[in-house]
Amino acid sequence: MTIETTKQVIKRWHEMLQTGDMSILNELLAEEVVFRSPVAYHPYPGKQVVYFILTNVIQIFENFTYHREFYTEDGMNVVLEFSANVGEKKLKGIDMIQFNEQGQIVDFEVMLRPKSGLEALAAQMGQRMAAFMPQA
Repeated sequence: MTIETTKQVIKRWHEMLQTGDMSILNELLAEEVVFRSPVAYHPYPGKQVVYFILTNVIQIFENFTYHREFYTEDGMNVVLEFSANVGEKKLKGIDMIQFNEQGQIVDFEVMLRPKSGLEALAAQMGQRMAAFMPQA
């Protein structure tokens, strides 16, 4: 995969966020995608759960804005720097995204700061995740 191909995939990602057309996310995620949360130690594997996480985070974030993009030379990875609010809490973060040769996301890792913003997001996502993944 080339950087230009990756840039086209990221263009679709931005289009999805601007239009709210989450069917685009379904196209972008590989079946074997893994989400690495800034809150949980263990990753979340599988397209269904990653789709759920990302669509819910998009609903929770307010004033979400991407600022910068960094690509690896082989085009297989990108880092997107962003800022957002969760209620009154401001946060900054990065999305570290890895692609397969078909241009689909296979690994999505998020890092956030400060702790107060992360805690606000964790509280809201915790409620949603509990409803999505009830304990046996």
